[in-house]
Amino acid sequence: MTPADTAPAPVAARALLALVVVLVLLATTGWTTVRHQPPPGPSREAALAAWARDRVGHRPLPGPAAPPRTVAAFFAGLGPADGARLAARHPFVVGNLAGAPVALRYRANRITLARAYDAERGRTGDPRLSPEGRHEAQRRIDRFASLLRPGRQILAFDPTGTGRVAEVLGDLERARRVSVVVPGVDTNLLTFQRTHGRYGAPAGMAQALYDAERRAAPGAGVAVIAWADYTAPAGIGVDALTGRLAESGAARLVGLAESLPGDARVALFCHSYGSVLCGVAAPRLPARVTDMAVSGSPGMRVERAADLATPARIWAMRDADDWIADVPHLEVGGLGHGADPVAPEFGARLLSAGGAAGHSGYFTPGTVSLGNLAAIGVGAYPRLVCARADSACHDGISGAEGSRRA
Repeated sequence: MTPADTAPAPVAARALLALVVVLVLLATTGWTTVRHQPPPGPSREAALAAWARDRVGHRPLPGPAAPPRTVAAFFAGLGPADGARLAARHPFVVGNLAGAPVALRYRANRITLARAYDAERGRTGDPRLSPEGRHEAQRRIDRFASLLRPGRQILAFDPTGTGRVAEVLGDLERARRVSVVVPGVDTNLLTFQRTHGRYGAPAGMAQALYDAERRAAPGAGVAVIAWADYTAPAGIGVDALTGRLAESGAARLVGLAESLPGDARVALFCHSYGSVLCGVAAPRLPARVTDMAVSGSPGMRVERAADLATPARIWAMRDADDWIADVPHLEVGGLGHGADPVAPEFGARLLSAGGAAGHSGYFTPGTVSLGNLAAIGVGAYPRLVCARADSACHDGISGAEGSRRA
């Protein structure tokens, strides 16, 4: 009997299991929708229209979808005063414009944040708001106030809908190595940072990684980006099982990677649904992205690491208690995200997730998992702890022979 003769039964069983999962999700959650109604305040459409009408010395401004190199060349031709005036007139656009100078984006986003804060404060006394609406308005006020604190470097900010944000830790313009944390399901403005479960939220994940990288390589010149600048699925609904939101998010991630200043090496740290997004983005990422590490992954929408069509090294880890292991790792009719990245046949370099304790603990300080992520971020491959004693996670990496294994 040939392999083809034996394959249909397990494939059919997996497809049936996937169908059951989908039907349950449809019955209990339905399709993801943006339930938050945007409050009065900065309007994306109005901001883009005003940008399109403006000129600098009779020259049109670059379109928001222009390649980052085109945007960078445009701003390089402006004097500091003209750039500052553009940021003041069009903070929403400049603050989210891939290729615009980093410092100018920080300045523009502070303006947009202040306007969003004032607009949200105006809503709290609206008698038409329900108690839940007032509570959410107050939460948004608190989030905007936190992002406005001195020293915070906001690289992207969009308060409309559930909101998007990206924050930089360190000196992005001078960094020799840049790490980008790509989070998963339920990522939005309100969940960007948390007091409880801090290291399961993008801001806390990035801070833990930044601190660990500086300990691992003092003076190495590192920067970390907490990148919540895409629309993520809300809850474990059908959107979380498809690649629709990952496709749109991948385009934004590629734009970020292409627009980073300097020639720093870049590593992506993709958690949960964020690994789906990273998998979709992989073939389009610039060569400066040298490493992609996924944790708690439901799949990367390919069957093998080689199918990602990227020269970047692919790393994967999963804690023994992570519930994502119970999610069917397959793709049927566009539902599901393909093979399990920690399966040996997938071909990723398998790392220990020691101490991670579940789905949201990979960035917890003191864990082997965070130590591994930090070592990748600073290029300290000899310090990596492989998943198993027989693992070959160091193979082919210069200087990593004889490294530690779990």
